[in-house]
Amino acid sequence: MTGGSAPLPYSMRDVGAGGAYNNAKFRHRSRLKMFVQSLATNSSKYRCGKFTVGKFLSLLMVSGLLYLFLHKSPEGLVPGELHGKEVHSNNVRRAPNIRTFWRKPPRLPPRLPPNEIYKNNSLLQQSPSEWTTRQKKVKEAFEHAWSGYRNYAMGYDELMPLSHRGTDGLGGLGATIVDSLDTAIIMGADDVVSEASKWIEENLMKRISEKGQVNLFETTIRVLGGLLSAYHLSGGNHAGSGDSGIPTSYKKANPERLLEVSKDLADRLLLAFTSSPTAIPLSDVILRDRTAHAAPDGLSSTSEASTLQLEFSYLSRVSGDPKYDREAMKVLEHMRTLPKVEGLVPIYINPSSGQFSGENIRLGSRGDSYYEYLLKVWIQQEENRDSSLKYLFEMYTEAMRGVKHLLVRKTVPNELVFVGELPFGRSGDFSPKMDHLVCFLPGTLALGATKGITKKKALESKLLTDEDIENLQLAEDLAKTCVEMYFVTSTGLAPEIAYFHIEGNAEGGPDGGNKSNKYVNDIIIKPLDRHNLLRPETVESLFVLHRITEDPKYREWGWQIFQAFEKYTKVDSGGYSSLDDVTSLPPHRRDKMETFFLGETLKYLYLLFDESNTLPLDEYVFNTEAHPLPVMRSVEQASHSCIETWEISTSGMSKLLSS
Repeated sequence: MTGGSAPLPYSMRDVGAGGAYNNAKFRHRSRLKMFVQSLATNSSKYRCGKFTVGKFLSLLMVSGLLYLFLHKSPEGLVPGELHGKEVHSNNVRRAPNIRTFWRKPPRLPPRLPPNEIYKNNSLLQQSPSEWTTRQKKVKEAFEHAWSGYRNYAMGYDELMPLSHRGTDGLGGLGATIVDSLDTAIIMGADDVVSEASKWIEENLMKRISEKGQVNLFETTIRVLGGLLSAYHLSGGNHAGSGDSGIPTSYKKANPERLLEVSKDLADRLLLAFTSSPTAIPLSDVILRDRTAHAAPDGLSSTSEASTLQLEFSYLSRVSGDPKYDREAMKVLEHMRTLPKVEGLVPIYINPSSGQFSGENIRLGSRGDSYYEYLLKVWIQQEENRDSSLKYLFEMYTEAMRGVKHLLVRKTVPNELVFVGELPFGRSGDFSPKMDHLVCFLPGTLALGATKGITKKKALESKLLTDEDIENLQLAEDLAKTCVEMYFVTSTGLAPEIAYFHIEGNAEGGPDGGNKSNKYVNDIIIKPLDRHNLLRPETVESLFVLHRITEDPKYREWGWQIFQAFEKYTKVDSGGYSSLDDVTSLPPHRRDKMETFFLGETLKYLYLLFDESNTLPLDEYVFNTEAHPLPVMRSVEQASHSCIETWEISTSGMSKLLSS
């Protein structure tokens, strides 16, 4: 669990001078050769007396015959020697084949330490059955998490797994149920699909009409996004849907009811847009009163105001009502006109003035998904990429250049690449602080570079610019840092926030607790930042990077992270818990299971071990809560895409039949 720092699977005595492996030390030793060698090394003893060469050969033959009859299997092999178990074949013992006695035992390859394994990706090519087995483990974890929620918190927003009760922290709309539904559909967890969809059909519309204040952003990404994703995966909007790769035999929800509930919720959420004096929506909505208001300080988070468009635009497409898309897209059109720092923006915006507030620039909390949706909204609306939405990709490109120029640094002594902050703007000091939330960025950079197709295909088609290749390398470097934020701790789980040692900065503090990790002196974890909330951002990026680079190390890293979740956060009675301190053993648990553990973390882990034709990244875009929505194309584009898919399928079938 320590990412290259675990105990080595061999003794240093097996490594010769200069660090070279001695292959002979990894071979099985023949008992016959050992016997002959012992005779040779004591030759002076056997040269005297009456021990003749004839007697030696006789003794050798007798020893060999005894060895054959005592140890040989019916097939003439030595399973007891090589595998430690007996083999029976109808209780019939055949005469041994003397030639097999002289067969040399197989030479075993040297065992490499973990860091060497990652340098040779061929060693990571697990069999398909191995990844299927791991995928089933993730599904079992999802069902265990759901069982705790169903038994103790059904209908509440979140489970408190230690005290066996529920809590409403997100408006009381049963957020865990809606957040989990599309995950259950993707996994084929039919019982969960039945239970979740039944609750939604019978209760959610009533809850929406009766409940009070909800946050516009959280309700949109979790509840509206979850409803719309489940609607699509259950067969809604057939004409505009791509091939999800999800087996048709898996149970689905009722798409008509999901769309009906989605429209009712969105109509109430629209009040946040239409009640604002500017294009920037207010932060909160009172559902039952159909009113909206700003946060107590009058400000909205930049990320919250700009992370609504995927959901509202898709709802306009499937409902035929353009009002949802129109109101949501006004936000990005307005932000296009505002001043920026090399494409980077402050983390607060004032809905009264429509202007950014303060100078704090970061890609962590309150800033993160602004940059994510610049790219994803552009990807989602393929029909408008080169026309009305071209400005979004230009804003994204400028922002990523600003990130590389102003925020990317390397640690000392081991040169981990990370993204820091500018708390006081461009003219202020750089802070070597990175939230775990920033670990969405590797996946976004990779997606921006290839637009969802594999790196290999993009290179073969000459689609990558030098800047794309540079961004893809940055994505891989940042993913390595995010993973080491896990492996550097005692539990193998990442803290909420990390600081980094950089040249010329006196920032100090405690480490992650895993003294054997190479990067223990590069990463600082302060006492107030040691908690883990079961967040998804790192495994999200591992999923995207594996799909795009096809490098199996991302699967291996994801598996190690999953094992740590299983070891330290699983609650026997059902559910998983957040942790107070990832640097101590055993870690103290928090009585909370966030909805995104089922909606995002386990979904991305499951897809990491799945085939690449399940929810392909050039056909689907995941909202910031991991709810997949289809790329929207014009009728002509959709027809062309279908023809391409058919041609690829028939070509593959022809090859299969001709082979």
